[in-house]
Amino acid sequence: MPALSPDLRRALLQLPPKEKDQLLTRLVAQDAVLVEQLAYRLLEGPEALATRRHALRTLVDDPVRGYHQSPNDLLVILRQLQARLTYHAKITDDAFGEVELSLRLLHNVFQHQPALVARLHGPSQPLLQHLTRRTHEALKQAAKLHEDYHLELADTANTVLAALWQSGAAPLAREAGLPQRWRE
Repeated sequence: MPALSPDLRRALLQLPPKEKDQLLTRLVAQDAVLVEQLAYRLLEGPEALATRRHALRTLVDDPVRGYHQSPNDLLVILRQLQARLTYHAKITDDAFGEVELSLRLLHNVFQHQPALVARLHGPSQPLLQHLTRRTHEALKQAAKLHEDYHLELADTANTVLAALWQSGAAPLAREAGLPQRWRE
């Protein structure tokens, strides 16, 4: 994004308030993410965070259950859900929620789709690589959070790690340098 020259900046700040307001609303409307961030901060407020997390929790719990034709079908769903979680964090600055829901998603996959993650072979390799990479990224994000959050995340993280190491992704986890246990 190009920076404003000092002269243009001064000129903009000297505009009448009504004209500045019109320019601001036109500029904000051009960025959909900024519009949603402002709607969350200014209209919904922090009280809406629990509602948004609950909606995402429901979304994370449903699609990984049931039958999937192939590991790729499940992989497509996982990528879409992970994109939703990342977008949620971008809008709300909810780093803890993103990590918690990512670990929950991974846990659900290992719990509800044991047959798809049991062996590392051609069709399942992209799925297992994705699960390994997402586990690694979730643990890195969790490590950046305040230590109080580590207590809340430890059980799920350790369950996910145990399932990952017992699945067909164990060689990939070893290669990625993932621990078998996360903080206690």
